[in-house]
Amino acid sequence: MTILSAALLLFLILDPLGNIPVFLSLLRRLEPRRQRIVLARELLIALVVLMLFLWAGKYALEVMHLRQESVSIAGGIVLFLIGIRMIFPPPEGLMGEMPDGEPFIVPMAIPLVAGPSGMAAVMLMGSKEPDRLLDWSLALLLAWAATAAILFSATSLYRLLGSRALTAIERLMGMLLVAISVQMLLDGLAGYLAQIGAG
Repeated sequence: MTILSAALLLFLILDPLGNIPVFLSLLRRLEPRRQRIVLARELLIALVVLMLFLWAGKYALEVMHLRQESVSIAGGIVLFLIGIRMIFPPPEGLMGEMPDGEPFIVPMAIPLVAGPSGMAAVMLMGSKEPDRLLDWSLALLLAWAATAAILFSATSLYRLLGSRALTAIERLMGMLLVAISVQMLLDGLAGYLAQIGAG
């Protein structure tokens, strides 16, 4: 796999276009300048997490006696709860009481950008060809930069979308997020059951 093909694969896994409506709904209560600061912070946290999983994820899971499937199942549960709250938002907002009224790490950095599929993909790259970790790091940086560019340009959609359109998109994305989370849970369970059957 070349650096560019790995970058394209990671870009598709990070799914910035699919994350736009969720990010808009999470950031809409903040001022435009604060939106950019929060978005930059969350994207940097996601990059650090993915780099850690690329370079040390396999060893960290071994130390904690965790399987990759458990990461997928945990991420699926978190996304499921977020999806339900997007469809039936509570009075206090999507993520409930947040520090300073803004998201921090969950759910923007993890699991929306640095999700279980992204973590698993970079771990797989790092463990299959450990001699090419620098190549995979460059591929991850390229995919992350393209993701960041798309998500930063998405904040301008605030001016184009009214509150009704944004609410409708939020409900729709909630439905999709629930479906994705169920698939992640099923994938994690299938992988776990396959390993038990093989063992």
